[in-house]
Amino acid sequence: MRPDNSIVIRIEGVTLRYGCVEALRDVTIDIKRGEFLGIIGPNGSGKTSLLKCINGILKPLAGTIYLDGRLIENLNPKEIARICASVPAEIPEHLNITVSDFVFLGRYPYIRGIWWEDKQDEEFVKRVLAYLQLCHLKRRKLSEISSGELQRVLLARAMAQNPKVLLVDEPCAHLDLKYKLEVMELLKALSKNGITIIASSHDVNLLSRYCDRIILLNRGKIAAVGKPEDVITERTIKEVYGIEVLIITDKDGIFVIPRRPLPSFSGNGSD
Repeated sequence: MRPDNSIVIRIEGVTLRYGCVEALRDVTIDIKRGEFLGIIGPNGSGKTSLLKCINGILKPLAGTIYLDGRLIENLNPKEIARICASVPAEIPEHLNITVSDFVFLGRYPYIRGIWWEDKQDEEFVKRVLAYLQLCHLKRRKLSEISSGELQRVLLARAMAQNPKVLLVDEPCAHLDLKYKLEVMELLKALSKNGITIIASSHDVNLLSRYCDRIILLNRGKIAAVGKPEDVITERTIKEVYGIEVLIITDKDGIFVIPRRPLPSFSGNGSD
């Protein structure tokens, strides 16, 4: 890989299969530092699979992935976690610990001794909680906070890893309109501070408003990639999603309004 300080992730020819199902096929893309990249596509198009390849959970059948200039195969899980932090769509129900304890889990890649955390970890977590305005919730259990607050807590745990990249799966799932905007504003602010954001979502309208670039996946392949206005068009949505849409553009972004499905369209494979 040629050195390029502006590139934090390089994906070259990645192919992934689940048994006989091809989830990703020859995916190639460079992702820059501080970029806000959105991933869209129908159910089963490979969005979550791509995120799991980037953070090392899944190993591609073919192709290579570089994280911060290093081949992912040469990195151990802690080294990957210091570069990439994942923000899941939800947490397991049984994990009902306090907000503070949950955020401290993000310091795991930096554990140096027998103790779970040290003073440096404590100060880092305090700064993260303050940045996301969560200090007043730190002693509350995860089951005792709202969906919008929980999404910020998930972000806080990821930020506690001090990552260069945030991988966010459905950042606005289960949120009302106000919290959706708050979460997206937070992600945008983080990208402006130099953290690369890669967000997978079904909410085309929100991603088109906040992302610098969009990847449109279809059946595991990149159908289009570029600025939101170049990727999200009536033609590409019709070809990939199998529906006719009306697209309205104003100063805030692109708004996709579904009109009708195509009668002959059939669904995709597994995600």
